[in-house]
Amino acid sequence: MKNLFYAILSGLLLAFAWPTYGFPLLLFFAFVPLLYLEYKLRTASTKFLKLEVLGYSYLTFFLWNLITTYWLYFSTPFGGSFAILVNSLLMALLFLLYHIVAKRTNFKASSAFLICLWIVFERLHLNWEFSWPWLNLGNGFSNYINWIQWYEYTGTFGGTLWIWLVNIAVFKFLLLYKEHRKKEILIRSTIKISLMIILPIALSYLILANYTEGKEKIEVVILQPNINPYTEKYNTTDTRIGELLLELSDSLVTENTDLLIAPETVFADGTALSQFQGSEAIYFGNQLIKKHPDLNFLSGISMFERFNDPKKVRKQSNYIGPKDWYNDYNSAFFMNSESEPDLYHKSKLVVGVENFPYQNILKPILGNIMIDLGGTVAMKTTQEDREVFNLNNTEATAPIICYESVYGEYVTGYVRNGADFLTIITNDAWWGNSQGHKQHLSYASLRAVETRRSVVRSANTGISAFINETGQVTKSLGYAKQGSIKSEITVNNKQTFYVIYGDYIARISQFLALFLFLFSVVKYKRRR
Repeated sequence: MKNLFYAILSGLLLAFAWPTYGFPLLLFFAFVPLLYLEYKLRTASTKFLKLEVLGYSYLTFFLWNLITTYWLYFSTPFGGSFAILVNSLLMALLFLLYHIVAKRTNFKASSAFLICLWIVFERLHLNWEFSWPWLNLGNGFSNYINWIQWYEYTGTFGGTLWIWLVNIAVFKFLLLYKEHRKKEILIRSTIKISLMIILPIALSYLILANYTEGKEKIEVVILQPNINPYTEKYNTTDTRIGELLLELSDSLVTENTDLLIAPETVFADGTALSQFQGSEAIYFGNQLIKKHPDLNFLSGISMFERFNDPKKVRKQSNYIGPKDWYNDYNSAFFMNSESEPDLYHKSKLVVGVENFPYQNILKPILGNIMIDLGGTVAMKTTQEDREVFNLNNTEATAPIICYESVYGEYVTGYVRNGADFLTIITNDAWWGNSQGHKQHLSYASLRAVETRRSVVRSANTGISAFINETGQVTKSLGYAKQGSIKSEITVNNKQTFYVIYGDYIARISQFLALFLFLFSVVKYKRRR
């Protein structure tokens, strides 16, 4: 029963530490019960040792995944269940691998291996086709942004490393005190662990106190049409959408407004790429720009391209019939009076909903089951480069679409390409009024700190928001409210250490994890 209690306790601590309702201080102790459980099992050498480690750790990670991401079920019951069950299994297998190494080497080497292995796993979740980095540990501080201003140097992997180092220190203290029962161990370890938590937070507040935002400002208006994607969105014409957006923008857009933003796929009729210039979306944009010649307009749009040339077929093209394919795009378009309308196609896709992972391998086995995770039957087609849109006052913005905002190093690509501030357009209504859209908003603050760029976020049903360069939400429009908000934001062309070097912590961890694994194998063979 004690082992079951330890497994459940770790799962609950992880869950109740998570944004947006949780307190991240719990993250520094959350893995300790599970680590202690694994240590007890390892030293007891029971008959089904590996199976027990896998089972108990799966319970821990299942509770964490379930409590924090249950809202996925509202969008896609099968997809939500799949994500929770499989991600929990991957985490448990990770812990099993740590257990195998821990049996073959010493405490320091096995602890270092666990830290590096977890970071490698998080990096994998940022880059492979089953990408799901929502629960990467560094995201856990997104609601306590004042604690992690140093993310401009480390990105979220700095937070992951911090969490694991403290957990290992607490675990080591627990083992030492249990063995020796000495008061000096208690005092020394308490001071050490307290400093490990307090000093990075103090450094963060020091950075915050001395940080100066960019002096140049632009005025931005964000639109939030609040269209229900289940009952209204795909039953409302682009003409009606244009009229609604015009109504929402009229009260706030003036001759001083530099940029107007509408959310992801707000023009949802499905515009043919070849007919884009004559679309309702362009007609509406032209109406705005005629009225306000200095205005820039950025919005989401659904697009497609049908073709019969086999040379144009890409990995993500959708097959209709013999010599008949089409590309489906989730896009952002941009307009002003000084240049032709520009397009950007979303490139980080939601697994199952927009992307059939490892299609060549899985489709012959599973058929179309993966495609139906989100109720869609089409793969989205992406583009390689992180394109930026240039405003007519020489500033540039990053057209980040929905899920792309969860990827730290990915977003830095826009900044390296010249983005002076970040624009996020999204539609979070699929998850209902749950933690999903709240967590998604809070992760945008991480991108602000990492890049030191202001963020403007237009969400179809909310929460739309302005976020400053230190990650603070300065103005917002709540969930399920129709309306618009206006604010001035700062622009910045300086590049942070993280923008320049990206996820270097993860790259170093890959090398160390491999080295430590080989070290444990060699040491074990020599010992035998």
